[in-house]
Amino acid sequence: MRKSRFFIAATALTVTLGAGLAVGSRSDTAEAAVVWNEDFNGPAGAGVDTSKWNFDTGGNGWGNQELQYYTDGTGNVAQDGQGNLVITARKGSGGHNDCWNGACQFTSGRIQTNGKFTQQYGRVEARIKVPDGSGLWPAFWMLGGNNWPADGEIDIMEVVGREPNQLFGTLHGPGYSGGESYGNQIVSGTPWHQDFHTYAVDWSPNLIVWTVDGNEFFRATPDSLRAAKGNVDWVFEHEFFVILNLAVGGNFGQGNPAGLPDESRMLIDYVHVSA
Repeated sequence: MRKSRFFIAATALTVTLGAGLAVGSRSDTAEAAVVWNEDFNGPAGAGVDTSKWNFDTGGNGWGNQELQYYTDGTGNVAQDGQGNLVITARKGSGGHNDCWNGACQFTSGRIQTNGKFTQQYGRVEARIKVPDGSGLWPAFWMLGGNNWPADGEIDIMEVVGREPNQLFGTLHGPGYSGGESYGNQIVSGTPWHQDFHTYAVDWSPNLIVWTVDGNEFFRATPDSLRAAKGNVDWVFEHEFFVILNLAVGGNFGQGNPAGLPDESRMLIDYVHVSA
């Protein structure tokens, strides 16, 4: 979700799903050992384990004219005592008056593992309940470094509240970033916010496969990327770090942020990385 995108230029076919999500199963993926995990089993009100996670903070718009100020406090990122991490978007400035557009309209949270955990290949998955609300933009994603888009971006899950039945899985790289990214979207028969779902990628040399609840909805290879985008570089053969965040508004989130409730909550049950 790094940069401005007024739409996703998903060059793969959009898949329409019923409530049963009847698409191909990932039964071909062998069981693998978990090499990094976060299960969020701390007490209610506890923050994240800072030996694993960093906070991104500020209200600079994050390249997308987003409306939130990301904080590093438990008012926006805290465990609930029931096995979940909760990222809460709250209406109001929270005392922050230095957003890109003046006084901040929301506070929220964004955490990432840069410098503490990176992974090349394997299965990266999280069980998440996204929030409901037009203007919200929850995401579970990875970056390959700080030189975007040259280092690559893998968006495992993005759901925008203005289109609550759509799920996006996307790649960004040099020549295919922002609105020109390469990915796919699926449409479910029920909104994604109604329940927890397991969002994952299975990543191996020259192949990335996206699944939701064990069902494949997109796969990308260097050949499929170049067939869609021309003579561009596949930049996904190195280590990436993990990011979770809840954005508000922005060029992709859009929607009606003014109509959101005082609090909107993204629940993360776990994040597991297997190799």
